[in-house]
Amino acid sequence: MGRKRLQTSADGRPTVHTVAARAGVSIASASRVLNGIGGSAETVRKVRAAAAEVGYVPNAIARSLQSQRTGLVALAVADIGNPVYVAMMRAIEAVVTSSGRQLLVHATGGEIESETDLLRRLANRYVDGMIMSPIRITDRHLDAIVVSPIPVVVVGQLPDDAPVDNVRTDSRAGVALAVDHLVAAGRQRIGLVNGPLDTVPGAARDAGFRAALASHGIPVDERLIEVGDFQYAAGRDAAARLFARAEPDALLCANDLIAVGALHALLTERRRVPEDVALVGMDDTELAQMAFPQLSSVSLGSAARGRRAAELLLERIADPDLPPRREHVAPSLVVRASSTVGRPTPGGTPSSRRPSSGGATRPGGRAAPADGTVGVTS
Repeated sequence: MGRKRLQTSADGRPTVHTVAARAGVSIASASRVLNGIGGSAETVRKVRAAAAEVGYVPNAIARSLQSQRTGLVALAVADIGNPVYVAMMRAIEAVVTSSGRQLLVHATGGEIESETDLLRRLANRYVDGMIMSPIRITDRHLDAIVVSPIPVVVVGQLPDDAPVDNVRTDSRAGVALAVDHLVAAGRQRIGLVNGPLDTVPGAARDAGFRAALASHGIPVDERLIEVGDFQYAAGRDAAARLFARAEPDALLCANDLIAVGALHALLTERRRVPEDVALVGMDDTELAQMAFPQLSSVSLGSAARGRRAAELLLERIADPDLPPRREHVAPSLVVRASSTVGRPTPGGTPSSRRPSSGGATRPGGRAAPADGTVGVTS
């Protein structure tokens, strides 16, 4: 007697019925094995062998309807071209992929309407969860996150009472690291090239800069502060405006893109870096090591924040009843050639505000950590 005719779908693809018939088991047994629920060792062996033989491919749409899971996780950031978000995205993708899911990336342009609309669309459950890193936080964001039917984790600063999983850093402490370093190197006319003050990072960097100068007894000179955008061209133009009216001996930039723009403006005016003007960026992205001279930069742990946000999201998907979590990644300063006169250390030297015994001595007589790994706790 010949084999029983195998049932296929309308488009000719093998179905669960096909696999069950080839394996000689019930449709229910085949379905349990194919959906990962299990069965006896012999049934599992037969069904898997039959599925491979007939070329069975699970129907992802049908499976997602049954499990209420899509296997997709979304990431929303302001600018996917910014190296800080690239580093964050890579870390998130590694965690998400290891869980068997895929990552979808949205660029919002930092627009509030774009971000809140994206949050509203989560009601369609096209993803299992979302990580977002907005540069502005409004009540509209918080309202949309709280009522979202799927989990949302925010990378960035939120109000302390926000009932949302949150991974943050302390950029004010990071700015203080940079100012401490510049003052220890003998700089007194320290300027700031910032991003928009109506953004969370822009406001934090401005406040941190003013507080750090005050801690050293240095009065704030408004001529040494310029505001632009978090982009290369805006940083270059903002730095040029600052140089047209003031003579800084050091410059702190709100991110590495701005710092590279400022470096361009300095070199255009034939100002030496760091001899005439010491330069420090923020975020410690790949750009910092690509520039010449290489940029000193404050690391805000973008990869570490992304990795932890992804872990929190997967935990939240598995257990929606967990209490809101708030976690911190401490900043650290990586010193390179752009802020030190003399022979630079290859690859940069991570530094801390607090001296560590047994370490090397930095410019200004401060001790560096012996292992070069300590940052500021936030």
